[in-house]
Parts: sequence; C-alpha cells; structure tokens
Amino acid sequence: MPAEFEPATENAALKAAIASAIDDAGGALPFRDFMEMALYHPTLGYYTSPREVIGRAADYLTSPELTPLFGAMLGRQLREMWGRLDRPRSFDAVEAGPGTGVLARDVLAWAARTAPDFAAALRYTLVETSPALIERQRTTLAAEGLEATWRDDLPPSASGCIFSNELLDAMPVHLVALVDGALREVYVTLDGDGFDEELRDPHPDVAAYLEALGLLPGEGCRAEVNIEAPRWIAAAAGALKRGYVLTFDYGYAADDLYAAWRTDGTLLCFYRHNPSANPYARIGRQDITTHVDFTTIRRSGEDAGLQTLGLTSQAEFLSALGIGEALQPPTGDRPDMEEYFARRRAVTDRIDPAGLGRVKVLVQAKAAAGPLTGLSASDNT
Repeated sequence: MPAEFEPATENAALKAAIASAIDDAGGALPFRDFMEMALYHPTLGYYTSPREVIGRAADYLTSPELTPLFGAMLGRQLREMWGRLDRPRSFDAVEAGPGTGVLARDVLAWAARTAPDFAAALRYTLVETSPALIERQRTTLAAEGLEATWRDDLPPSASGCIFSNELLDAMPVHLVALVDGALREVYVTLDGDGFDEELRDPHPDVAAYLEALGLLPGEGCRAEVNIEAPRWIAAAAGALKRGYVLTFDYGYAADDLYAAWRTDGTLLCFYRHNPSANPYARIGRQDITTHVDFTTIRRSGEDAGLQTLGLTSQAEFLSALGIGEALQPPTGDRPDMEEYFARRRAVTDRIDPAGLGRVKVLVQAKAAAGPLTGLSASDNT
C-alpha cells in the first residue's frame, strides 16, 4: 500500500528508524510494532515528539478540548463516587493518558469552585510517559494555580477512580485478515522509499484472542486485534484497592466490531482533522486510531476482580449528569448571547450521536456500589 504524499509532512528520521527495524527483523515487522514505533518511539513518535497533536490547530480534538463542561460533568460523577465510598478523607482521581491536561484542569477547577468538601479530599494523578506532554500538562495546571502529581505508570494502590479518555483506541494493534478461511496477520515490509504489506501466520496471542471470542472477521475482511487494551484494564483493576474504573472510548461489542460486513476494519488516521485510511503516509505526523472491543475489555476487568456497573454512550452519560443545563437560555437584562450559543454548540457536539456522543462509557467497580447518575440510561446487564 505505497503512499503518495509531500515529504514535508513526514518525520524522515522516524521513517528511517522504522525501516531499520524492519531490516533488523529480517525484512518484515508486525503491523503492531510498526504502529507502536510510529506513535510511541521514545523521541520521534507522533505522541512523544514536541509537536502539538491535540487541538483545533493540530490533528484532532477530544471532548475536554472543546468545553470545560465535560470536565464539570466528570467532576459531578467523581464526587458521587466519593459519596458512594462514604466520603473518605482522600479520594484518588487517576487519569491515564491525560493529553494536554485540560480535563485535569477542568475537573480540579470545577471541584474548587462548586464542591470544596470534595476538592479537599481530591488527589489528582496524571499518568503520562511523554516528557513533551508532561510539560504541557504542568503549564496548563500552573496557569490556573492547580496542583496534581505525575507518574509514568499506574499507582500501586488507589482508592477512588482510575479513568481514561480515548486512551485505549490509540494503543498499537495487530492487523488481521481472513483469506480462504484462514486467519492471517499483516506484516509491514519495505518497498523502495515506502512501505508495503505481506500476510503471515498470526501471532499465537492474536489467534487466542479471537478464539476466546468465538469470532473471526468475514472472508476477505480486515480487522484489528488490540491485545494491549484488555491488559491495561486488568492492570487498572490490580492497581485499584477500592473504587471505580471509568473508560471513555470509541468502540463496539465484539460481534459488531468483527461483523462480516465490516470489510476494512476501523483503522483511521488523522492529519489536521482530515481522516485517512493509509497508516503508511505522513509517518510521525498523523494519528493512528482504531475502535476497541468492549466485550473483551469488560470481560478482562471482570476476570481481574471488577464488577461491571454499566455501559452507555457519552451522550447518555453526559445528559444524565445534567449537561443539558447549559442549554437553558440566559436571563437578565443584558444576556451574553454569544457565550450562550458557543456553550450550546459545545454541548450539542458532545451529545451528538453521530459524533462524540457515540463514544462509549464503561464503568466498573471494586468494593464499591452503584447506582451512579451517569449510568441511569445505561445497559446495566
């Protein structure tokens, strides 16, 4: 799948590093390893380089970047979780993959402004490995006089809530295809100055993953297998002493994700908000993302000791927590209509079922109870 693109839109050093890795591997690298290098190479990767990737002037936006109301709604849900744990003197809010730090800023600012008792108990931790992103997160919080701590991995013991927003869909995935009834895995090879693909026998972990589901892609279809995501949920369950694991992400149940009509899988790339299906273009300059398998993620958490409280959409989750309050027209003699319509647009974007509203929200718990307001419209089975 050779790509045609402007050389200025790729990281030549990263491309050379990937090519060297392919040579060292004997001429072919599993797509999962290619994706890991493209996104997470220690100094050259898409997420680890100093280049800004999240924002209106960058490549993509997540819900927190568009309105502080998302952080306020999450703050409401965290405060309710705190109450369900009998209002302990210390409540850990552990955000994994915190991006630019705006979600941490908005949760902490909301708590300080509207829930000082909860704010006094709140201990916010950002789990981040990218030095460039850590610096940006520190700047974001410092500008508002807010405090948090940083770690490069999950804490060994947390009581409160471990949560992530669009983290799992950026984890490296294995690419597979079903050819003549046989499962095959995509390997990346070199083709002149570009990359190509070949099919090989799948890694045993990939075959075992699909066997556990009792599913295969349709004949001639491609699909993704994200082995890292359920492992991460299991690790979060192990790190949680008491409380909740809250997961926001794009994804489907397994039978939908691997449906025979989904011929090309879900892999997408984003460069300056423009989508593409070619991961071999703009190396190090574009995001690569896939939808996650919520069936396996849910089971992985349960196998690690979590109880599933509910799975819902972001639209339902935010609506249940009261984001619609921002849609009420302003009152008074001189209402700020410009601010009102900007807020209204941000809210409708968050709950649009064709957009960010279709993000799924999975809530699991350990030694903690429901019901939770955000799950009032969820599938609690």
